[in-house]
Amino acid sequence: MENTKKIYRNPNNTIIAGVCSGIGDYFNIDPVIVRLIWAASVLFMGFGVLAYLVAWIIIPARI
Repeated sequence: MENTKKIYRNPNNTIIAGVCSGIGDYFNIDPVIVRLIWAASVLFMGFGVLAYLVAWIIIPARI
């Protein structure tokens, strides 16, 4: 039996859509760290907003 891990948006720990908390859950790290990395990518590289919107659309919500 294969143990596959899936990524989901976390509706219980959201700021905007739960993308960062879902990624944090998937990689077993604190969602605050993911949010800080995402904020840095928005401020310094500029592609973070588009990446967040794409992740919001692609990653399903955990029900």
